[in-house]
Amino acid sequence: MIRKFLKRVMGKPAKTKPVDNARVIPFSVHGVDRDQISYGAQKVTDGLQEAGYEAYVVGGAVRDLLLGRKPKDFDVATSATPEEVRRVFRRSRIIGRRFQLVHVMFGEEVVEVSTFRSLIEAGDAQTDEHGRLLRDNQFGDQEQDAARRDFTANALFYDPYTQEIYDYHGGYADTRKHLLRMIGDPEVRYREDPVRMLRAVRLSAKLGITLDAATAAPIARMKELLDNVPKARLLDEVLKMLLSGHSVECIQQLHRMNLHHGLLPLLDVIMEQPMGEKFIMLALRNTDERISQDKPVSPAFLFAALLWHEVLAAWNLRLQQGERPVGAMHAAMDEVLAKQRAQLAIPHRVDAVMKEIWLMQQRLEQRSGQRPYRLLEQPRFRAGYDFLLLRCASGEVDDQLGLWWDEFQDASDERRAEMLQPEQAGDKKRRRRKPRKKPDIAMQGDVGAQFIAPESEQETQPESKIQSELPIE
Repeated sequence: MIRKFLKRVMGKPAKTKPVDNARVIPFSVHGVDRDQISYGAQKVTDGLQEAGYEAYVVGGAVRDLLLGRKPKDFDVATSATPEEVRRVFRRSRIIGRRFQLVHVMFGEEVVEVSTFRSLIEAGDAQTDEHGRLLRDNQFGDQEQDAARRDFTANALFYDPYTQEIYDYHGGYADTRKHLLRMIGDPEVRYREDPVRMLRAVRLSAKLGITLDAATAAPIARMKELLDNVPKARLLDEVLKMLLSGHSVECIQQLHRMNLHHGLLPLLDVIMEQPMGEKFIMLALRNTDERISQDKPVSPAFLFAALLWHEVLAAWNLRLQQGERPVGAMHAAMDEVLAKQRAQLAIPHRVDAVMKEIWLMQQRLEQRSGQRPYRLLEQPRFRAGYDFLLLRCASGEVDDQLGLWWDEFQDASDERRAEMLQPEQAGDKKRRRRKPRKKPDIAMQGDVGAQFIAPESEQETQPESKIQSELPIE
């Protein structure tokens, strides 16, 4: 407290002032108090300013505070280079290869610090044949850093010490109007980075603000540029969209802007499979609700829901062609995932979880013998059960199946035994083979005994093959 008081009385070390092109908005106008900034972000900006550098809270955090929302995290932009930031803060690390950033740790909070970046001139920019920027990672000043950001609402700089906002592109006025507007020529900016089209949809849907007409106009005719974006970047943006807490609004906005068709195969499913639309929307609403309650969500579960009806359609087609159920399901899963990988770089570890959830749906319909007991022991049982409840809620399967499993998993041993269904004809054990005639020990000695299989190995059950097909962690 004493240090904080002395700093306010005596002032902080002089630093370079923002250039004259910025509009300075005082606290009396915007009303964003320093105490609304996280502890870590305050410590980072104070520490860098005391060391003689410029440092501001930037981007979505400032925008969200002006909109009355609680920011998810706080990023800082500074005139200090990554090495200089590292020298100021001992508990920090430099990350990134194309453009280095610094992560400064304060307990569980991690503050991402970036150095001001410059806006590359048209003649100096390295682009591909479509106009996408391949390299724009050069240090610059605050005004250049503001100009290279995508939307005006994301180009605001907040100084926690003076509690002033620096605005170069009218972002403060746009935020107050609930308007999302591109900095510069939208068509040029989309060519530089086509992912900005998805980001425009996501932010407008998430924040409930209007997309500026000039910003929205080129998207429909430029959406093919997304085919040129690296798969990993597309996956990252799609995950942000689906895990934003407003995935339903994002999908609806994509549909209104005609971005759903042909853009991403996984999103095509939502609008083009009538029998699956209700199921998928339930999954998205369930995800949004969990995020609003700060509950964990699984990208694998969400991708499994989005692709389920494609897998189901491919599986049914193979069954009609005479393939065995388990083999047909594996082939259907591989077919759908291969098609999806052509557009998104879904990690293989996510594939494994998705397959477990899908394969479990067949086994959840088996409620006789020892099958239900073995299923309860599966590590992914809860995910498979939650998936089944979505299918019940959408009308895909009978509600009674979900109610049965809801009771069975918490029932006593006596009640579970009562709930088991009788074995069906196709579920009965195979007939036990008659043991082979025991060889004449006198003739073959002890050698003959090793060729006789134990009785436990002779008795096999049809479900053992299904269980062996499941991925095991």
